[in-house]
Amino acid sequence: MNAIDGIDHTLVGVRDLEAARDQWARMGFTVTPRGRHIGWGTGNYCIMLDRGYIELLGIVNAAGFTNNLDRFLETREGLMGLAFASDDAVGCAGALRDAGIAADGPKELKRLLELPAGTVTPAFSLVYLPGDAVPALSAFVCQHLTPDLVRRPEWLAHANGAKKLLGMTVASNDPASLGPAYRRLLGDRAVRPGDGWLRVETGAGWLDFATPDVLARRYARVAPWPDHARPWAVAMTVGVADITRCRAALVAGDFAPRASGFGRNAGIVLGPDDAGGLYLEFVGV
Repeated sequence: MNAIDGIDHTLVGVRDLEAARDQWARMGFTVTPRGRHIGWGTGNYCIMLDRGYIELLGIVNAAGFTNNLDRFLETREGLMGLAFASDDAVGCAGALRDAGIAADGPKELKRLLELPAGTVTPAFSLVYLPGDAVPALSAFVCQHLTPDLVRRPEWLAHANGAKKLLGMTVASNDPASLGPAYRRLLGDRAVRPGDGWLRVETGAGWLDFATPDVLARRYARVAPWPDHARPWAVAMTVGVADITRCRAALVAGDFAPRASGFGRNAGIVLGPDDAGGLYLEFVGV
């Protein structure tokens, strides 16, 4: 519905952008060259996957506009939110407004990407979503206007075998109450409630909203449960080609993954201290 085609990317706020780049590279990810948002004080490194990608977002000029990243980092590092995908931002914005959702945009955003051969300028068309359309989540819609500049074959090959951004998990006091908004956004079939949790299928990637009790049972055995003010984005799940290969890459990077049985398949997971403030789960696809 509404020309939303799944999850485009997640955003991970980091206090030290260069240290985060090194940390995620040690996990076995191929990290792109650095980008800088034109007219803003923020920069990024990206981890491009066959489906979706991860954006490591940091401040490179504290005097510039940070879009509230500075406020987020005062409290913690980790998952800030996500961008939904669309190949038609204009049509998406119109369909959202027709559905009674007060979408803002589309608006163009450009960033500088520092390639060895010279800097290029990827461009995006963004549609901003009001909070009542995506409760318990910070999200917008993103159309890539220059996809060939950011999806290069050499950036899709990862030592840990990462292939897909599968989903994101959010802590919520009352997941069931979120259902009506996500049905309006993505359709009735997209929403599946459970006991203490709610799953939202986006078309390419899922969102899980779960109570603190559910999440503590999932993650406390992996690492101490940092129960921040809710709602907060807790975890991200990445699909890999071979879980044994992924484990070997993480161990080679001096990480100690723990077994995970709470995903769609048994996998492995890193805790917040190892993964920049979030639980990072890997499962086979």
